[in-house]
Amino acid sequence: MEEQTHKTHRPAQSGPKADKRGKGKQQSGFNDKAFAPKSGRRADRQGRRNVERDQTRLHVPLVDRTPDDTPPPVIVAIVGPPGVGKTTLLKSLVRRYSKQTLQEANGPITVVAGKKRRLTFIECNNDLNSMIDIGKVVDLVLLMIDGSFGFEMETFEFLNILQAHGFPKVIGILSHLDLVKKQSTLKDTKKALKKRFWTEIYQGAKLFYLSGVLNGRYPDNEILNLSRFISVMKFRPLVFRNSHPYLLADRIEDLTPRETIRASKGKCDRMVTLYGYLRGTNLRQSTKIHIPGVGDLNMTSVTVLGDPCPLPDADSEKRRKLSEKKKLLVHAPMSDVGGVMYDKDSVWINVPGNFTRGPGEAPQSVHQGEGEQMVIDLQDIDTTLADGISRSQIRLLGSSFKSLTVDATLPSQEVSDTDLEEPLDDGKFLDEDSGDGDELDSNDGVDPQDSDEDAESDGDGASLTSQGKNRRAARRNATRPLENVSEREEDGEFAFADSDSELGENDDFFHPKTIAESHDNDLDMTKEPLLLENLQEWEDEENLDAIRSLFITGDESAAGGAEQQDEDEVENEDPEAASVAALAAKKEALKRKFDEQYDDPEGDKMDFYDEKKDELNRQLQLNRAEFEGIKGDVRTLVEGYRPGAYVRIELSSVPCEMIENFDPHYPIIVGGLLPSEERFGYLQVRIKRHRWFAKTLKTNDPLIFSLGWRRFQSIPIYSLDDHSIRMRMLKYTPEHMHCYATFLWSCCSAKHAGFRLSATGVILDIDRSTKIVKKLKLTGVPFKIFKNTAFVKDMFTSALEVAKFEGATIRTVSGIRGQVKKALSKPEGAFRATFEDKALMSDIVFLRAWYSIQPRQFYNPVTSLLLSDKSRWQGMRLTGQVRRDEGIKTLLNVNSHYKPVERVPRRFNPLKVPKKLQASLPYASKPKAMKAQSKKTYMQQRAVVMEPEEKKALALLQQIRALRKDQVARRKEKQNERKEVHRKKVAKEDMLKGDKDKEKRKDIMRMAGIKHKRQTEVEEGTTPRKKRRLV
Repeated sequence: MEEQTHKTHRPAQSGPKADKRGKGKQQSGFNDKAFAPKSGRRADRQGRRNVERDQTRLHVPLVDRTPDDTPPPVIVAIVGPPGVGKTTLLKSLVRRYSKQTLQEANGPITVVAGKKRRLTFIECNNDLNSMIDIGKVVDLVLLMIDGSFGFEMETFEFLNILQAHGFPKVIGILSHLDLVKKQSTLKDTKKALKKRFWTEIYQGAKLFYLSGVLNGRYPDNEILNLSRFISVMKFRPLVFRNSHPYLLADRIEDLTPRETIRASKGKCDRMVTLYGYLRGTNLRQSTKIHIPGVGDLNMTSVTVLGDPCPLPDADSEKRRKLSEKKKLLVHAPMSDVGGVMYDKDSVWINVPGNFTRGPGEAPQSVHQGEGEQMVIDLQDIDTTLADGISRSQIRLLGSSFKSLTVDATLPSQEVSDTDLEEPLDDGKFLDEDSGDGDELDSNDGVDPQDSDEDAESDGDGASLTSQGKNRRAARRNATRPLENVSEREEDGEFAFADSDSELGENDDFFHPKTIAESHDNDLDMTKEPLLLENLQEWEDEENLDAIRSLFITGDESAAGGAEQQDEDEVENEDPEAASVAALAAKKEALKRKFDEQYDDPEGDKMDFYDEKKDELNRQLQLNRAEFEGIKGDVRTLVEGYRPGAYVRIELSSVPCEMIENFDPHYPIIVGGLLPSEERFGYLQVRIKRHRWFAKTLKTNDPLIFSLGWRRFQSIPIYSLDDHSIRMRMLKYTPEHMHCYATFLWSCCSAKHAGFRLSATGVILDIDRSTKIVKKLKLTGVPFKIFKNTAFVKDMFTSALEVAKFEGATIRTVSGIRGQVKKALSKPEGAFRATFEDKALMSDIVFLRAWYSIQPRQFYNPVTSLLLSDKSRWQGMRLTGQVRRDEGIKTLLNVNSHYKPVERVPRRFNPLKVPKKLQASLPYASKPKAMKAQSKKTYMQQRAVVMEPEEKKALALLQQIRALRKDQVARRKEKQNERKEVHRKKVAKEDMLKGDKDKEKRKDIMRMAGIKHKRQTEVEEGTTPRKKRRLV
């Protein structure tokens, strides 16, 4: 049989079948019909909810003043209670970014995190002042929580501080999770901590988990995930930081001359330089600064230095990843990484092993030459040559009576070689080459990194490793005589050798030095010198007439003529081109106007939020374009030093305690002050006591305020707005409610055993004067009453006081209102008053007045950084605290003792109704007053005499009643005993019955669970096999 050939089926491309086949297929993407609401009311409610949700995500648009080309490093603070693993996390993150292991992490540490981002890590200790300082400048907080313990009080304190300072980005990190051994407990712990963390921050806040510590660091995979999340975070500018310049100092140097320190025995004011990246707004030379914990200071000079931790250059931008050389770059002067320190005038390189003595090394432990031994012995000299000679008894001749003396007041222009090569505390010398590092950088184009590489490639065996704690302390306290170093002339009198070997060929160890000239009498170099020849041209009247129209008092016609002349010159140059350009501009304006009116005006229209953002961006671009073509020095004078620059700030008159008690674990913040913040006045703030603070805040009790950059102690007065009429003083802060506080100033905190933050608030007004009133109630009593007029005494003491209160409103205790009229001659202080109704002699008259009070002028700045123990700063104490600390008993006032109050009982006269009025009253209203009967009745007068039989009968009845009473008592006692036994039996039965019911409920729930599990397995199709029984 031949095979039958069939025609291939061709599906229909159109028609009902094709439409039906298309409808049956699953559509890809979001199906609008599946989630469409059924009712229009629900659709409207859902639409409103979506719009409100979108609006809640929007923030007030702010100008981001951070430069795009060189942004400052992002400050990442690691915060947590003691023992939670902050230092370990810091070392792990630095190892991740720079591949360097820190032995000891102190102060800010800056690393390169990407092509456009640098990070500055800083560890925050448990001190409340450090928490407040870090909260003012931090961009990202790594909040560490002990997973095995839970949240601690320090964590909630820091979160409350962040709320008062704008609340920057927060990432939670759970550590010590390896201490939780049970897996189910670990899961529940993570869930509970995440729920609480989301409650404090926001729903969906990021929370990382660190499992354990390996080789002194956290696992690399977990640190890698954390660093990736940090690298993609975006930061929104905060209002306070967007209007103030500030920097986090990563290095501090003392430039005070050593002779001045020696002469004053270290108690003189110091000249200090601070280094750091500028942040916030532009810093001007004339801006006053404030260092929290130190006080207000003046800047002597500001210098922009080379970036010690620069971003990758254009060559590395071609690569996908950072080069290994850029990854190794880390800037941590206080942690002493690399052994290289950059200065304005030189680069300081630590060369251990040549002319230095270790911290535990004996003087003669290593055999050294005579020259090396002399140089090392110079480190132990604490006195100058003049002091040594003055204590010695050297005589020039044997017959001399006086010993040699040296005049300590040397001329300022004489500079010896010993002054230029004075040994520093750690054994390094400031030689001639190191003193001209700045000129070498500017003239020869030497890069600091190249100089580091050259220093590493020298054959002297010098290394850049750190020497530990002793060398760091010596470097911080090192004073460098930069003022005495002679500056090179521009023409260059001396040639520099390329190496040390060339300098030693001629065996000339002494070279002439140029004498440093004094510039005290020099002219102001910021102003150009004026020559008389240049001023003679302004004596010509034609030159004066040419610029006369530029001034307000000039001739406008002349100005118009000058403008017309300029326009004529432009037209004469190229009239056709000018007319064509003007016509094109006019056409473009007309076309733009036509498009706005007719081409879908609602389509391209932006909403209010986008308009504001676009307006701010356009203004920012205009500001940047305005300064685009100006040179760097001129631009700095006009707008100040821009954020992102690494600057060196020189401060004068710094307290010596700041240098002597310097601790790198406490941050140093240099904050710029606005002009309105430099003057003193009264502040009005809206404040609310924290619900966790145990004590109620009282008026005139001292508090420590953290306000802007300042941290100070003041005495607030709490008040409340009384119907927008007056500010009424409060003795205590209200519960769960805001109130106003007024105090003298230049998220408040107070030291307390429990929760250390007492209240938070916001500034409302800065004013030099304020008016707060206190309620004053004056009382008096009437001594004469004439209908609605009464004479009142005991309220005032003189007629003058009455005259001040004439016309004031008064009231009685019974509610009758009145008014003060006029003073009486006698008694002193009495006055006449009128009332709405007749007052009583027993009434008390009171006058409600308001007494104006003034806040106390007390401002005590917190100078915690000047103390050796930063947490022991103590301000003004209350009288009770002073008595308790000193053991002084409270003085008792005799008038303050409680005395027994003797109140005379009031006697009210009986109500007398006239007989005529009684006759007209109805019977129910007539008084029913009846006189007491004076004579005794017959029943009261008669005497009862019983017979002997009656007495016996009465005695028998009394005995029967006593027996009955005793019988009833004994019967009730036995009945109570039987009831008690029955109660115990019933309670035991109820307990057994409850246990049975409990077991029965367990069996029922167990069977229900098994049944539900079987149903679930049947629905999923995963029915397990039945187990075979072993016989």
